[in-house]
Amino acid sequence: MEIPPFELERWFDEYEPDADVMLAESGVRSLSADRFDLDVGALGYVIPTDGDPAFRREIAERYDRTAEEVVLTCGTQEADYLTFTSLLEKDDHAVVVTPTYQSLQTVPETIGSVTTVATEPPNWELRVDAVAEAIRPETRAVIFTNPSNPTGKYYDPDAVGALYDLAVDADAYLVVDEVYRMLAEDPYEPAAALGPRAISTAGVSKSYGLAGARVGWTVAAPDIADRVREWKDYTTISPPKLGQHVARQALGEQEAEIIDANRAHARSNRERVAAFVDEYGLEWYEPTGVNAFPTVPDGFETGEEFCRTLYEEESVVLAPGDVFGHPDRFRIGFGLPTDELTEGLERVGRHIERRQS
Repeated sequence: MEIPPFELERWFDEYEPDADVMLAESGVRSLSADRFDLDVGALGYVIPTDGDPAFRREIAERYDRTAEEVVLTCGTQEADYLTFTSLLEKDDHAVVVTPTYQSLQTVPETIGSVTTVATEPPNWELRVDAVAEAIRPETRAVIFTNPSNPTGKYYDPDAVGALYDLAVDADAYLVVDEVYRMLAEDPYEPAAALGPRAISTAGVSKSYGLAGARVGWTVAAPDIADRVREWKDYTTISPPKLGQHVARQALGEQEAEIIDANRAHARSNRERVAAFVDEYGLEWYEPTGVNAFPTVPDGFETGEEFCRTLYEEESVVLAPGDVFGHPDRFRIGFGLPTDELTEGLERVGRHIERRQS
């Protein structure tokens, strides 16, 4: 199996280590470990390897599913990967809504075939009829992120329900990466709550500020969940014991405090980015979550040029829209600490002003 480079991660690998400001981080600022009980005893495998049964039951209740339909993974990225390898075979087809996080398109492409359905600026509207037209007899999955990475568009229940109906009619599955869902002020019901043909993936990295915990999950019908378990035996075997222990606390007694604080933080920082976008005459869709996808400022031909020269001159990392198929845009993450965001925006502003002067 040949798989192309993950362009966003290769970009970060080249520019992030030596940068002063990482302004493309896609999650909320990290929580301190000292707020959690970290005593897990011996650091062995988690048994059973799909996660602690009590924790899986707690997650399942959020989706109106059973513990047998939940598999805990090492982050949402693994949840997505295992879901695709469990669903798709070489003669299968998937419909992927774009722009999206690269793995949600690339992994299905390496297994079978993919038709993309593009959403378009400025509002990134999802055309359900275009998805319907893209579905083939061999279609096995309809895939998208909600809220979207990179655009921040949060699709409402009517749109998600329409996609679910299409998947059911095609004897396929709707797969929705919902890792940013809990940052919405009033989150919609998760996709997996729609019925057995919907699959939700999520985790504690983005909304909860716990990327280092490396805990995610897939919620799927029992036969698909069992396939995910089988594939997981060949990847990480079990979720991290310490991460699972921390994640259970974050989704338990500390959840309301964590989520309220993270939503307020995202809201405050979003206002700062909105003022910046307005000051420099950029276009954007005001996002849900902590990622925005503005247009490239005048004076720069592409997102790649803008982001590369910004790093060279101001030691700030942004993500070029080129890696999402939109070279006229860039992704900025605003979940980082406010003082770092302020410093980063000041440096970006200087860079724009130098080029335009």
